[in-house]
Amino acid sequence: MGSSKNIEQDFIIDRLTNSILNTVSGDSFQTEVIRLGKTDLKYVAKIRGWNFNWKSEFDDIKKEVYKLTIVNNSNIIQGLLSITIEQDHVFMNLLESASFNIGRNKIYEGVAGNLVAYACKISFQRGFDGYVAFTAKTKLIDHYEKTLGAYHFKNQRMIIETQPAKILVEKYFKI
Repeated sequence: MGSSKNIEQDFIIDRLTNSILNTVSGDSFQTEVIRLGKTDLKYVAKIRGWNFNWKSEFDDIKKEVYKLTIVNNSNIIQGLLSITIEQDHVFMNLLESASFNIGRNKIYEGVAGNLVAYACKISFQRGFDGYVAFTAKTKLIDHYEKTLGAYHFKNQRMIIETQPAKILVEKYFKI
C-alpha cells in the first residue's frame, strides 16, 4: 500500500521556453511528453542519478507517470512527472529534471516548465479548467508564485488556476 504523504516539490523553473533550450548553443529542441513505460524504469533509477523512486510512482495504479524527451530522441529522458487525477483537478505528485538538467552546468533549460505545462494541459483535457495543485517546499512558494502564476492556497499547497494554466499550455503546446 502506497504512502499518501505529499512530497514537497523543489523543482526550479529556470526559464519558460516553448520547448527546451540547450544552455551552450542556445538551440531550441521540440519535445514530447509520453507515458513512462516499464522498459524505461531501468533508466530512471537512483543509480543513474535520479533522486526519487520512480518505480514506486510507476507501480502505484492511482498515478500516471510521464517522461519528457526530445522529438526523435525518446531514449534520453529529460524529466519526469507523476500526477494523480483528482475529482476536480490534477495533482502533481512529483516532478524531477534529469540530473544533467539541474544546476549551473545543466544541458537544457525549460524542462520543469514544460512538465508543469503538460499537467495543466491534462487538466484542461479532463474538464478541470487547467487547475493543478501541488505541495511546495516552503522556500519555493514565492518562486512558484512568480514563475508559474501559482496561488499559495494554505500551508504548502499551491494551485495553478485557469488563466496561468492557459498561459503555460499556450507557451509549450500549439493548441
